[in-house]
Amino acid sequence: MNNAVLIGIAGGTGSGKSTIADEIYSSFSHECIAMIQQDMYYKDQSHLTIEERVKTNYDHPRAFDNDLMIEHLKALIKGEGIEKPIYDFEKHNRSKETVTVNPKRIIIVEGILVLEDERIRKLLDIKVYVDTDADIRILRRLVRDIDERGRTVDSVIQQYLTVVRPMHMQFIEPTKRHADIIVPEGGQNKVAIDILASKIKDILK
Repeated sequence: MNNAVLIGIAGGTGSGKSTIADEIYSSFSHECIAMIQQDMYYKDQSHLTIEERVKTNYDHPRAFDNDLMIEHLKALIKGEGIEKPIYDFEKHNRSKETVTVNPKRIIIVEGILVLEDERIRKLLDIKVYVDTDADIRILRRLVRDIDERGRTVDSVIQQYLTVVRPMHMQFIEPTKRHADIIVPEGGQNKVAIDILASKIKDILK
């Protein structure tokens, strides 16, 4: 199983990277493809009170347990299964439950800072950056955080202005230069999705 191919899909919050990853994942038999989401690898915060957890800057590289993620990616490459963590965004903490992920020929690695850590980049065979205008990204994040994460409009806007945008400019946007492929407009770009799917089909042959 040491011939596993890792495809990294990065980009700003609300860029559409998850949509692209999900569409590609759904296009293939789950016998040959696996998904690793970086936002499941936020650090455990059990040692903090809920008031302290709420203040976590989820858009900073230090928020992620990249050591565990890299350990898991290397295990999958070697043909070993892993127990992928689950992050509960309402409790702002890692869940006690995990998801078993078995090694597959194709492994999609998706997240805002997948291309930021050099150690992760070195494990990736194909590096994709999803590039979407900021106004579209903030609207998508607003809807997601309200519908899926129990947030209020005011809290999402405040977080975007004080944390998300500055972190995007400092840490996420610069990772574009590491990408092999830059995809404009995220999940709306059907041509790019088809090209990526065709590349995966070639790999699987």
